[in-house]
Formats: sequence, structure tokens, C-alpha cells
Amino acid sequence: MPEFSGPESFTPGESGGTAGEKVSEQAKEQFAQSQAQGKQMAQEEKKAKKRDDRVAQTIKQFLGDDRFTHLFQLISRLAARDCPSVFILALLSLMHEPSREAVEDYILEHKIVLDLPKIPSSLRNHDDGLSPEIRSKILLWISRLSLVMSTDTEKILSKLMVDEGNIDGTVLQLSTFVLVAFFDIVERPIPFEQLQPLTIKILQDVIEPHMEVMERYFSKLKEEQQSTNGEE
Repeated sequence: MPEFSGPESFTPGESGGTAGEKVSEQAKEQFAQSQAQGKQMAQEEKKAKKRDDRVAQTIKQFLGDDRFTHLFQLISRLAARDCPSVFILALLSLMHEPSREAVEDYILEHKIVLDLPKIPSSLRNHDDGLSPEIRSKILLWISRLSLVMSTDTEKILSKLMVDEGNIDGTVLQLSTFVLVAFFDIVERPIPFEQLQPLTIKILQDVIEPHMEVMERYFSKLKEEQQSTNGEE
């Protein structure tokens, strides 16, 4: 927020009245800018709260669907790790329409264009005879996961990673169950065990581009811990 200049920074000119008028006009402009910024911040906070409320409501509706009771415990584990709700919705969005809509609204609010990504290694090397429609839906799912991840990488991955090189297994389990449900919906059932290798590759495609960020995060965390231990 702009700050008003202190009196010590003001050097009066030869015409005190003219200088005073200039300062007065500057003060008015700064006040107007301050008011506008305050209003914009209030609007952003209101939008964020509305979005968060919708995300929470979507998850609540999902948890109230008896078809997905086997996923409740996994979702609860991620929530217990304080994983951002929008990433949980992104995971569910492949096979749950309200989750997809909520995530795409979130992406639009962040002014990120949702486009069909180039084929990641997880699908490029997966010769399974999938139809173009099924492959397209999975590609868009991967794209949603990647875009949500990019909006707040550190916040999301710091909740999903147990250390520098390992992700909490709950993410893998939930993602695999989502794929199982999706293939059931498209009437092409595939067992959990067969889909897990594909899920691992998909998560690697989503997470690996952000590993440099997390390396810096864990390095900083170590430094802070060492500093704290040294003070003790």
C-alpha cells in the first residue's frame, strides 16, 4: 500500500503556496490509489472465500455420495495433511463432474488457459489401445493437475511430500482409485493393480517439473531446523 511521504522529505520551493498545492494533489492521488487498492483487496478476498466455500461444498457433496465411500479414508488422510482442497478436487475431477467444474472455475479465476497438453511420457509410452476420447479426457485430467500444481507449488507439494524424495502413498492410492472409477464409467474396467504403474508415471509427469522448487524448500527447511537446534 502506498505510504505518504514524511515532512522531512518535503523541500519547500520558492513559492510555498504552489508547493503546498502540489503536495495536496499528490496526497489526494495517493489516497485515491490506497482506497482503490483496498477495495480491490477486499474484492479478491471475497472472491477467494466464495471459491473456497464452493470447493468445500463440492467435497462435502462428493463425500455424501455412497458410490465413493471407499475413497473417504484416503481423502480424509490428505485433508489431515492439510493438502489444499482444490488439489484433492483436481484428483477427483477425472470421474466426478462437479469437481471438474470447480477446478476449471479455479483455473479460470487464476487466468490460466486450460489447453490440451502435449502427450506426457505416462501416456506416450503406454500402448493400451485407448480410444482418442478416453486419451483426451486423461490428458485434460493431467493438465488440470499440472495447472493447479503450478498455482501454488510449494504449498501443495510440501503437504504431499514426506521428505525430499518421497510422496505420501495416499496420493498414489487415491489417484489409482480415481482411474479405476473412470475406466468403470467408460465401461472399460481395469483392475487397480494394472493401473497403478500408469498412475505412478502420471504423478511423476505432474510433480517432476517442480522438483527444483521443492529442493530449495527442503534446503531452507533444513537450514531453519539447524539454526533452531544450534540456538537450543
